[in-house]
Amino acid sequence: MIINLNKKEFRDVVGIVSRFADKRSSTLPTLSGIALIAGDEGIKVRATNLETGVDMFVEGTIKTPGAIVIPSSVLRDISSSFSDSGQVTIEHSGDTAIITAGTAKSTVKTLPFDDFPSLPLPENPKTTFRIPGASLVSLINTVASCASTSTIRPELAAVLLSSEGGQVKAVATDSFRLAEKKISIKEKMNNFSILIPARNALDLAQTIPDTDVEVRVDEHQCAVVWGKNTLTTRLVAAAYPDYTQIIPKSFTSEATVLRKDFEGALKRTAVFSDSFQKVRLGFDVKGKKLALSAHNADVGEAVEPLASSLTGDSLELSFNFRYLQTPLPLFTSESITLSAGGIGRPLVIKGVGDQSFLYLVMPMNQ
Repeated sequence: MIINLNKKEFRDVVGIVSRFADKRSSTLPTLSGIALIAGDEGIKVRATNLETGVDMFVEGTIKTPGAIVIPSSVLRDISSSFSDSGQVTIEHSGDTAIITAGTAKSTVKTLPFDDFPSLPLPENPKTTFRIPGASLVSLINTVASCASTSTIRPELAAVLLSSEGGQVKAVATDSFRLAEKKISIKEKMNNFSILIPARNALDLAQTIPDTDVEVRVDEHQCAVVWGKNTLTTRLVAAAYPDYTQIIPKSFTSEATVLRKDFEGALKRTAVFSDSFQKVRLGFDVKGKKLALSAHNADVGEAVEPLASSLTGDSLELSFNFRYLQTPLPLFTSESITLSAGGIGRPLVIKGVGDQSFLYLVMPMNQ
Protein backbone atom coordinates (compact mmCIF):
# COMPACT_ATOMS: atom_id res chain seq x y z
CA MET A 1 0.00 0.00 0.00
CA ILE A 2 1.20 3.49 -0.88
CA ILE A 3 -0.94 6.55 -0.08
CA ASN A 4 -0.44 10.33 0.04
CA LEU A 5 -2.40 12.40 2.56
CA ASN A 6 -2.79 15.99 3.70
CA LYS A 7 -0.86 16.36 6.97
CA LYS A 8 -3.43 18.42 8.85
CA GLU A 9 -6.46 16.37 7.85
CA PHE A 10 -4.68 13.11 8.62
CA ARG A 11 -3.46 14.44 11.98
CA ASP A 12 -6.97 15.53 12.97
CA VAL A 13 -8.58 12.23 11.95
CA VAL A 14 -5.96 10.14 13.76
CA GLY A 15 -6.50 12.26 16.89
CA ILE A 16 -10.20 11.36 16.84
CA VAL A 17 -9.89 7.71 15.84
CA SER A 18 -7.12 6.90 18.34
CA ARG A 19 -9.60 7.35 21.22
CA PHE A 20 -11.41 4.20 20.09
CA ALA A 21 -8.40 1.86 20.01
CA ASP A 22 -8.25 -0.66 22.84
CA LYS A 23 -4.80 0.04 24.23
CA ARG A 24 -5.20 -2.51 27.04
CA SER A 25 -6.18 -5.53 24.95
CA SER A 26 -4.00 -8.56 25.65
CA THR A 27 -6.15 -11.16 23.90
CA LEU A 28 -6.25 -9.35 20.54
CA PRO A 29 -3.23 -7.04 20.19
CA THR A 30 -4.39 -5.69 16.82
CA LEU A 31 -7.20 -3.82 18.66
CA SER A 32 -4.53 -1.47 20.03
CA GLY A 33 -3.92 -0.28 16.48
CA ILE A 34 -5.47 1.99 13.87
CA ALA A 35 -6.34 0.42 10.53
CA LEU A 36 -5.66 2.31 7.30
CA ILE A 37 -7.67 0.90 4.41
CA ALA A 38 -7.12 2.16 0.86
CA GLY A 39 -9.45 0.78 -1.79
CA ASP A 40 -12.39 1.47 -4.07
CA GLU A 41 -14.20 3.51 -1.37
CA GLY A 42 -11.19 5.76 -0.82
CA ILE A 43 -9.03 5.91 2.29
CA LYS A 44 -10.58 4.94 5.61
CA VAL A 45 -9.08 5.25 9.09
CA ARG A 46 -10.63 2.76 11.53
CA ALA A 47 -10.40 1.77 15.19
CA THR A 48 -12.51 -0.28 17.57
CA ASN A 49 -12.45 -1.62 21.12
CA LEU A 50 -15.39 -3.97 20.40
CA GLU A 51 -17.64 -1.71 22.50
CA THR A 52 -17.44 1.23 20.12
CA GLY A 53 -15.85 1.70 16.72
CA VAL A 54 -15.25 4.47 14.22
CA ASP A 55 -14.63 4.49 10.48
CA MET A 56 -13.58 7.90 9.12
CA PHE A 57 -12.86 8.95 5.55
CA VAL A 58 -9.76 10.98 4.78
CA GLU A 59 -8.91 12.66 1.48
CA GLY A 60 -5.80 11.40 -0.26
CA THR A 61 -4.24 9.76 -3.28
CA ILE A 62 -3.98 5.99 -3.54
CA LYS A 63 -0.94 4.88 -5.52
CA THR A 64 -1.21 1.26 -4.44
CA PRO A 65 -4.29 -0.06 -2.59
CA GLY A 66 -3.98 -2.13 0.56
CA ALA A 67 -4.67 -2.28 4.30
CA ILE A 68 -2.43 -2.06 7.36
CA VAL A 69 -2.70 -1.65 11.12
CA ILE A 70 -0.31 0.71 12.94
CA PRO A 71 -0.12 0.92 16.77
CA SER A 72 -2.40 3.81 17.70
CA SER A 73 -0.07 5.43 20.22
CA VAL A 74 2.78 5.47 17.70
CA LEU A 75 0.66 6.83 14.86
CA ARG A 76 -0.93 9.47 17.12
CA ASP A 77 2.44 10.64 18.46
CA ILE A 78 3.94 10.88 14.98
CA SER A 79 0.96 12.62 13.35
CA SER A 80 0.47 15.07 16.24
CA SER A 81 3.81 16.66 15.34
CA PHE A 82 2.72 17.38 11.75
CA SER A 83 2.40 20.97 10.62
CA ASP A 84 -0.78 22.37 9.06
CA SER A 85 0.63 22.26 5.52
CA GLY A 86 2.23 19.67 3.30
CA GLN A 87 1.77 16.00 2.50
CA VAL A 88 2.57 12.74 4.26
CA THR A 89 3.27 9.47 2.47
CA ILE A 90 2.61 6.06 4.02
CA GLU A 91 4.18 3.05 2.33
CA HIS A 92 3.64 -0.50 3.52
CA SER A 93 5.97 -3.39 2.81
CA GLY A 94 6.12 -6.67 4.72
CA ASP A 95 5.55 -6.05 8.42
CA THR A 96 6.64 -2.40 8.43
CA ALA A 97 5.20 0.94 7.34
CA ILE A 98 7.33 3.90 6.29
CA ILE A 99 5.82 7.28 7.16
CA THR A 100 7.46 10.15 5.29
CA ALA A 101 6.68 13.82 5.94
CA GLY A 102 9.10 16.25 4.33
CA THR A 103 12.60 15.19 5.33
CA ALA A 104 11.34 13.16 8.31
CA LYS A 105 11.02 9.41 7.86
CA SER A 106 9.73 6.88 10.41
CA THR A 107 9.74 3.11 10.02
CA VAL A 108 7.03 1.49 12.17
CA LYS A 109 6.26 -2.16 12.86
CA THR A 110 2.70 -3.01 11.88
CA LEU A 111 0.11 -5.25 13.51
CA PRO A 112 -1.75 -8.10 11.71
CA PHE A 113 -4.61 -6.70 9.62
CA ASP A 114 -6.21 -10.14 9.18
CA ASP A 115 -7.05 -10.13 12.91
CA PHE A 116 -8.63 -6.67 12.80
CA PRO A 117 -12.44 -6.92 13.19
CA SER A 118 -14.93 -5.22 10.93
CA LEU A 119 -17.27 -2.67 12.48
CA PRO A 120 -20.58 -4.21 13.60
CA LEU A 121 -23.33 -2.24 11.86
CA PRO A 122 -27.11 -2.48 12.33
CA GLU A 123 -28.13 -5.12 9.77
CA ASN A 124 -31.85 -4.44 9.72
CA PRO A 125 -32.41 -1.06 11.40
CA LYS A 126 -35.73 -0.88 13.21
CA THR A 127 -35.32 2.88 13.48
CA THR A 128 -33.56 5.40 11.24
CA PHE A 129 -33.76 9.16 11.73
CA ARG A 130 -31.83 12.38 11.24
CA ILE A 131 -31.01 14.80 14.04
CA PRO A 132 -28.66 17.79 14.40
CA GLY A 133 -25.41 16.47 15.84
CA ALA A 134 -25.31 19.40 18.26
CA SER A 135 -28.69 18.35 19.67
CA LEU A 136 -27.59 14.75 20.15
CA VAL A 137 -24.38 15.92 21.86
CA SER A 138 -26.40 18.19 24.16
CA LEU A 139 -28.72 15.35 25.14
CA ILE A 140 -25.84 13.06 26.06
CA ASN A 141 -23.61 15.60 27.79
CA THR A 142 -26.46 16.94 29.91
CA VAL A 143 -27.31 13.60 31.53
CA ALA A 144 -24.34 11.21 31.20
CA SER A 145 -22.61 12.30 34.42
CA CYS A 146 -25.58 10.95 36.39
CA ALA A 147 -25.19 7.39 35.11
CA SER A 148 -23.86 4.80 37.53
CA THR A 149 -20.15 3.97 37.42
CA SER A 150 -20.86 0.43 38.64
CA THR A 151 -21.45 -2.43 36.19
CA ILE A 152 -23.52 -4.45 38.65
CA ARG A 153 -26.65 -3.06 37.00
CA PRO A 154 -25.63 -2.30 33.40
CA GLU A 155 -28.89 -0.49 32.68
CA LEU A 156 -27.99 2.15 35.29
CA ALA A 157 -24.52 2.54 33.76
CA ALA A 158 -26.21 3.60 30.53
CA VAL A 159 -27.95 6.58 28.95
CA LEU A 160 -31.56 6.01 27.95
CA LEU A 161 -32.30 7.60 24.58
CA SER A 162 -35.91 7.51 23.46
CA SER A 163 -38.42 9.24 21.21
CA GLU A 164 -42.13 9.84 21.50
CA GLY A 165 -44.48 12.44 20.11
CA GLY A 166 -41.88 14.52 18.27
CA GLN A 167 -39.53 14.68 21.25
CA VAL A 168 -36.21 12.96 21.80
CA LYS A 169 -35.32 12.37 25.42
CA ALA A 170 -32.13 11.37 27.25
CA VAL A 171 -32.15 10.06 30.83
CA ALA A 172 -29.48 8.81 33.22
CA THR A 173 -29.57 7.82 36.88
CA ASP A 174 -27.42 6.08 39.47
CA SER A 175 -30.44 5.72 41.84
CA PHE A 176 -29.21 8.68 43.96
CA ARG A 177 -29.83 11.35 41.33
CA LEU A 178 -31.46 11.53 37.91
CA ALA A 179 -31.22 13.86 34.94
CA GLU A 180 -33.70 14.11 32.07
CA LYS A 181 -33.20 16.27 28.96
CA LYS A 182 -35.76 16.71 26.17
CA ILE A 183 -35.56 18.33 22.77
CA SER A 184 -38.16 18.70 20.02
CA ILE A 185 -37.23 17.86 16.45
CA LYS A 186 -39.02 18.30 13.14
CA GLU A 187 -37.90 14.96 11.75
CA LYS A 188 -40.66 12.33 11.76
CA MET A 189 -39.55 9.10 13.38
CA ASN A 190 -40.87 5.92 14.89
CA ASN A 191 -40.98 5.73 18.66
CA PHE A 192 -37.90 4.00 20.01
CA SER A 193 -36.01 3.36 23.25
CA ILE A 194 -32.36 2.33 23.47
CA LEU A 195 -29.71 2.08 26.17
CA ILE A 196 -26.19 3.25 25.28
CA PRO A 197 -23.41 2.53 27.81
CA ALA A 198 -22.60 5.92 29.33
CA ARG A 199 -18.90 5.70 28.52
CA ASN A 200 -19.72 4.88 24.90
CA ALA A 201 -22.22 7.72 24.75
CA LEU A 202 -19.57 10.20 25.89
CA ASP A 203 -17.16 8.90 23.23
CA LEU A 204 -19.92 9.43 20.69
CA ALA A 205 -20.57 12.98 21.93
CA GLN A 206 -16.88 13.86 21.60
CA THR A 207 -16.76 12.65 18.01
CA ILE A 208 -19.85 13.53 16.02
CA PRO A 209 -20.11 16.95 14.29
CA ASP A 210 -22.65 19.69 14.98
CA THR A 211 -24.23 19.19 11.56
CA ASP A 212 -27.06 16.74 10.83
CA VAL A 213 -26.29 13.06 11.40
CA GLU A 214 -28.25 9.92 10.63
CA VAL A 215 -28.89 7.46 13.45
CA ARG A 216 -29.55 3.80 12.65
CA VAL A 217 -30.67 1.43 15.39
CA ASP A 218 -31.30 -2.29 15.67
CA GLU A 219 -31.59 -4.54 18.72
CA HIS A 220 -27.85 -4.72 19.41
CA GLN A 221 -26.14 -1.76 17.71
CA CYS A 222 -26.51 1.95 17.16
CA ALA A 223 -24.68 3.63 14.28
CA VAL A 224 -24.28 7.37 13.73
CA VAL A 225 -23.46 8.30 10.14
CA TRP A 226 -22.37 11.63 8.65
CA GLY A 227 -20.94 11.88 5.14
CA LYS A 228 -18.63 8.91 4.66
CA ASN A 229 -18.00 8.54 8.38
CA THR A 230 -19.57 5.99 10.72
CA LEU A 231 -19.47 5.58 14.49
CA THR A 232 -20.99 2.51 16.14
CA THR A 233 -21.72 1.48 19.70
CA ARG A 234 -23.19 -1.63 21.23
CA LEU A 235 -26.43 -1.31 23.17
CA VAL A 236 -27.38 -2.61 26.61
CA ALA A 237 -29.93 -5.42 26.41
CA ALA A 238 -31.88 -4.67 29.58
CA ALA A 239 -35.07 -2.98 30.68
CA TYR A 240 -34.69 0.54 32.07
CA PRO A 241 -36.54 1.20 35.34
CA ASP A 242 -39.72 3.27 35.14
CA TYR A 243 -38.06 6.36 36.55
CA THR A 244 -41.20 8.48 36.14
CA GLN A 245 -42.62 6.74 39.22
CA ILE A 246 -40.09 8.46 41.51
CA ILE A 247 -40.70 11.98 40.21
CA PRO A 248 -43.10 13.59 42.70
CA LYS A 249 -46.42 14.69 41.25
CA SER A 250 -46.86 17.31 43.97
CA PHE A 251 -44.54 19.18 46.33
CA THR A 252 -44.74 20.33 49.93
CA SER A 253 -42.15 23.11 49.57
CA GLU A 254 -40.84 25.17 46.65
CA ALA A 255 -38.19 27.90 46.43
CA THR A 256 -37.13 30.03 43.50
CA VAL A 257 -33.65 31.53 43.75
CA LEU A 258 -31.03 33.10 41.49
CA ARG A 259 -28.82 30.32 40.16
CA LYS A 260 -25.56 32.23 40.65
CA ASP A 261 -26.48 33.06 44.26
CA PHE A 262 -27.27 29.41 45.00
CA GLU A 263 -24.11 28.20 43.26
CA GLY A 264 -21.89 30.61 45.20
CA ALA A 265 -23.51 29.83 48.55
CA LEU A 266 -23.24 26.09 47.95
CA LYS A 267 -19.57 26.37 47.07
CA ARG A 268 -18.80 28.28 50.27
CA THR A 269 -20.95 26.07 52.49
CA ALA A 270 -19.41 22.90 51.08
CA VAL A 271 -16.08 23.90 52.67
CA PHE A 272 -17.64 22.98 56.03
CA SER A 273 -19.28 19.72 54.95
CA ASP A 274 -18.50 16.58 56.96
CA SER A 275 -16.91 13.30 55.83
CA PHE A 276 -20.20 12.39 54.13
CA GLN A 277 -20.10 15.67 52.15
CA LYS A 278 -23.40 16.63 53.74
CA VAL A 279 -25.00 20.07 53.54
CA ARG A 280 -28.45 21.02 54.82
CA LEU A 281 -31.05 22.81 52.75
CA GLY A 282 -33.66 24.67 54.76
CA PHE A 283 -36.93 26.05 53.37
CA ASP A 284 -37.83 28.93 55.71
CA VAL A 285 -41.23 29.99 54.42
CA LYS A 286 -41.94 32.59 57.14
CA GLY A 287 -38.52 34.20 56.73
CA LYS A 288 -38.77 33.94 52.94
CA LYS A 289 -35.27 32.49 52.82
CA LEU A 290 -33.64 29.36 51.49
CA ALA A 291 -30.77 28.52 53.87
CA LEU A 292 -27.70 26.39 53.16
CA SER A 293 -25.75 25.17 56.17
CA ALA A 294 -23.02 22.69 57.08
CA HIS A 295 -21.10 21.65 60.18
CA ASN A 296 -17.71 19.97 60.48
CA ALA A 297 -16.27 19.42 63.96
CA ASP A 298 -12.72 19.80 62.63
CA VAL A 299 -13.28 22.83 60.40
CA GLY A 300 -16.22 24.82 61.68
CA GLU A 301 -19.67 25.64 60.40
CA ALA A 302 -21.44 27.91 57.95
CA VAL A 303 -24.96 29.19 57.36
CA GLU A 304 -25.92 31.06 54.18
CA PRO A 305 -29.51 32.35 53.87
CA LEU A 306 -30.62 33.34 50.38
CA ALA A 307 -33.51 35.65 49.56
CA SER A 308 -36.03 33.48 47.77
CA SER A 309 -39.61 33.19 46.67
CA LEU A 310 -41.04 30.35 48.77
CA THR A 311 -44.34 28.51 48.93
CA GLY A 312 -45.55 25.56 50.98
CA ASP A 313 -44.22 24.32 54.30
CA SER A 314 -40.95 24.99 56.12
CA LEU A 315 -38.66 22.01 55.73
CA GLU A 316 -35.02 20.96 56.15
CA LEU A 317 -33.30 18.25 54.11
CA SER A 318 -29.69 17.05 53.86
CA PHE A 319 -27.87 16.34 50.59
CA ASN A 320 -24.49 15.37 49.27
CA PHE A 321 -23.29 18.78 48.12
CA ARG A 322 -21.67 17.36 44.98
CA TYR A 323 -25.04 16.09 43.83
CA LEU A 324 -26.47 19.58 44.21
CA GLN A 325 -23.55 21.08 42.28
CA THR A 326 -23.81 18.72 39.30
CA PRO A 327 -26.70 20.32 37.39
CA LEU A 328 -26.02 24.01 38.07
CA PRO A 329 -23.74 24.68 35.05
CA LEU A 330 -26.31 22.97 32.82
CA PHE A 331 -29.13 25.43 33.46
CA THR A 332 -29.41 28.33 31.01
CA SER A 333 -31.95 30.37 32.96
CA GLU A 334 -30.91 32.92 35.59
CA SER A 335 -33.24 31.48 38.23
CA ILE A 336 -33.91 27.92 39.33
CA THR A 337 -36.77 26.33 41.25
CA LEU A 338 -36.10 23.75 43.95
CA SER A 339 -39.15 21.64 44.69
CA ALA A 340 -39.21 19.25 47.67
CA GLY A 341 -41.67 16.42 48.10
CA GLY A 342 -41.18 16.18 51.86
CA ILE A 343 -38.98 14.29 54.33
CA GLY A 344 -37.25 11.37 52.61
CA ARG A 345 -38.67 12.41 49.24
CA PRO A 346 -36.70 13.62 46.17
CA LEU A 347 -35.80 17.22 45.44
CA VAL A 348 -36.48 18.35 41.86
CA ILE A 349 -34.51 21.23 40.34
CA LYS A 350 -35.61 23.02 37.17
CA GLY A 351 -34.71 26.21 35.38
CA VAL A 352 -37.41 28.87 35.54
CA GLY A 353 -39.17 28.92 32.18
CA ASP A 354 -37.29 25.86 30.92
CA GLN A 355 -39.18 22.58 30.84
CA SER A 356 -36.54 20.77 28.77
CA PHE A 357 -34.27 19.80 31.67
CA LEU A 358 -35.16 18.17 34.98
CA TYR A 359 -32.75 17.13 37.74
CA LEU A 360 -33.77 15.00 40.69
CA VAL A 361 -31.69 14.19 43.78
CA MET A 362 -32.47 12.01 46.78
CA PRO A 363 -31.88 13.44 50.29
CA MET A 364 -29.49 11.88 52.79
CA ASN A 365 -30.60 10.55 56.16
CA GLN A 366 -30.95 13.41 58.60
